[in-house]
Amino acid sequence: VEFAGRAGFDLGSETSFTDRNWKNYSTIVNAAAYTAVDTAETAEGRAAAWAVNVAAVSRLARTAVEHDLTLVHVSSDYVFDGVRASHDETEPFTPLGVYGQTKAAGDAVVSVVPRHYIVRTSWVIGEGNNFVRTMASLAGRGIEPSVVNDQIGRLSFTADIAAGIRHLLESGAAYGTYNLSNDGEPQSWADIAADVYELSGKPRTAVTGVSTEEYFKGKPAAPRPLNSVLDLAKIQSTGFEPRHSALALEEYLSVSQANPEPVTAPV
Repeated sequence: VEFAGRAGFDLGSETSFTDRNWKNYSTIVNAAAYTAVDTAETAEGRAAAWAVNVAAVSRLARTAVEHDLTLVHVSSDYVFDGVRASHDETEPFTPLGVYGQTKAAGDAVVSVVPRHYIVRTSWVIGEGNNFVRTMASLAGRGIEPSVVNDQIGRLSFTADIAAGIRHLLESGAAYGTYNLSNDGEPQSWADIAADVYELSGKPRTAVTGVSTEEYFKGKPAAPRPLNSVLDLAKIQSTGFEPRHSALALEEYLSVSQANPEPVTAPV
């Protein structure tokens, strides 16, 4: 496996595509995306989101077709409006904001590649700044936050997303779209924050739940799906069982606390 970060592969540069010997590869895994949901609603952010999430994805799709490669593309729950109680892979796109619109457009592009996997995730937690690290930092500093309690979903830890992608590639699962988050009872962001506080040795009551409307009152914010629960039946039918989110969260926090990173801002 060869990893290519921004410095090694600029999605906006034609030479990134033309200077690489694609005969050396069998698969492209695209985990890159413009994810600044609120900034995407601005003129500058809108242009950037379409450039990364659609134009660059189109170039990757063309490369996959030209060189007969498998293209794995990481998607998002934001392609849906969050009205349904659970989202399966057959649900039509209903994105609310620019970010979701660009992710939906990227999915549509990838879907025409003969050998493709669209891996749809939600509430991703990995390295660097993220919601869980932010809550752990606030707990450590004795801060009692107000956290949104009317958005419901499941966390998706990057280790589990990677394991799911590897499973799809190695098992020979049928090409197409697969939901992939951690399993377990759906929760609100406030529920998850309370779990983080409890695992950090702080009382759950330190977290106060507020509505999305209250939280973003007076702030420029993109519309968000209120229900991001992804139906996992399809990927489970291939033999992959996502870890329970509670177990994944506990392990993630234990590793993070043993190897702390500076957290400067909430995601």
